[in-house]
Amino acid sequence: MTATLGSTLHGDDTAALTARVDALGRALAIGGARLAPAVVTKVVATVESVRERLDLGVDHTVVALVGGTGSGKSSLFNAICRLDFADVGVRRPTTSEITACVWGDDGGPLLDWLGVVPDRRIQRESLLDGESEVALRGLVLLDLPDHDSIAPEHREVVDRLLPQADLLAWVVDPQKYADDALHSGYLRRLVGHEASMVVVLNQVDTVPPDVRPDLLADVENLLVDDGLTGVPVREASARTGEGLVALRELLATYVESRSLAARRASAELNDAAALLAAEVAAREPAPSALSVSDVVDRLAAAIGLPAVAAGVGAAVRTGSSSTPGFGAVQQDAVELARATWLEAVTTGLPRRWGKDVASRVASTTEMRLAVTDALTQLTLTARRSGLALGLTVAAVALAGAALLVGSVAVGSLVGPGEANVWAPVGAVVLLVASVLAFVGAAAARRSAGRRRTARVLQDGRSALENVARARLAVPTEAVLAEHRAVRELVASARA
Repeated sequence: MTATLGSTLHGDDTAALTARVDALGRALAIGGARLAPAVVTKVVATVESVRERLDLGVDHTVVALVGGTGSGKSSLFNAICRLDFADVGVRRPTTSEITACVWGDDGGPLLDWLGVVPDRRIQRESLLDGESEVALRGLVLLDLPDHDSIAPEHREVVDRLLPQADLLAWVVDPQKYADDALHSGYLRRLVGHEASMVVVLNQVDTVPPDVRPDLLADVENLLVDDGLTGVPVREASARTGEGLVALRELLATYVESRSLAARRASAELNDAAALLAAEVAAREPAPSALSVSDVVDRLAAAIGLPAVAAGVGAAVRTGSSSTPGFGAVQQDAVELARATWLEAVTTGLPRRWGKDVASRVASTTEMRLAVTDALTQLTLTARRSGLALGLTVAAVALAGAALLVGSVAVGSLVGPGEANVWAPVGAVVLLVASVLAFVGAAAARRSAGRRRTARVLQDGRSALENVARARLAVPTEAVLAEHRAVRELVASARA
């Protein structure tokens, strides 16, 4: 026999339910204000209700008899208990108290939790019974006030007890089984909880035997119309005892299964998880949506980074000591970059989560100040190329040497004596080397200019990326991590 919510606190099912309750509790804590207050209220109520049942060491299966005025519910209660204990007849409408019959021991804490006053409790199994009632050991049978009573406090008691019962036994009579107050007020709201319900058509002794099959079929059809399928329908008569043995056997089956309470709690946790699931998206934005490249592109264009980098490169090429600088960072440009980011990362997120992202990332003013501060850290000086300077000096030196050697060559040609044939060749070689040095210096300056342009672009984009990461991406990732945690916890809380 598997341990469940209806058996011990140490069974596998109870451990699984406890883990699901804890998951919902953590989801509520992490979700916080990002979850709708009405949803939080409902989920908290479910979590507390199931947790209380677990804390009680739930060793009992709670069956609540629910019915309207005249259904004979209290007489049926007495017939099942085989005791004359519950108020019947004219006395019944005068009380809003719950009557309870417990098979076995140690039902006190549970009855206290259910709100059953001491003088409305009775313990069914005693030494005089021997083993005749052992099949129902662990059953707590409740007789609730009439759900259609004119006294509002009666309905309040019914509404409070319904979520706390493991099995709801709806007692109807042949005259009022189609009452709209029952179907629209209660049954249609319990779709999904069919495993925790049974309908008892009482007072069948007032109906001719040949009419009963059609009557039962009509009750079953009404349940299907309510959206309830698979709900057992049993006939009984508290006055004649018809169907009572079968009804007690059905209750004994529920008690023996020991999984009924777990199924009921599981269904309630599924309902709560479904409410929370509607408060989060099916998934977080794709990683590509968290890229800050688009923000960097927009900010770089807004501050004129390409033009400034090109100006620094030109200063390097020309050897100018004057370099351009950044102008004031425009508020509108930063606001547009921030808004574009928020739209990309919050698409698909529920409104409350999107608002939280917007509140956590830097404001437009904070972003603008951060960008301005980052730009002041950039180096925009136009350092000359050492190679170009060296080649220029070499070119000048070579040109001077070519002039000197050329002069010697000319003198040897026009002067007396034998002409120096190597001097002209040397002059030409030196002149060509000087030209090549000048060309190399120009190329070195252009190369240095390109490198400096690329470096300014790289440093500028890196500074802007750091700002975007710290002010936009990191806070957003924190919110999305919390969203993912809630989503995964809710998924783990569903059976």
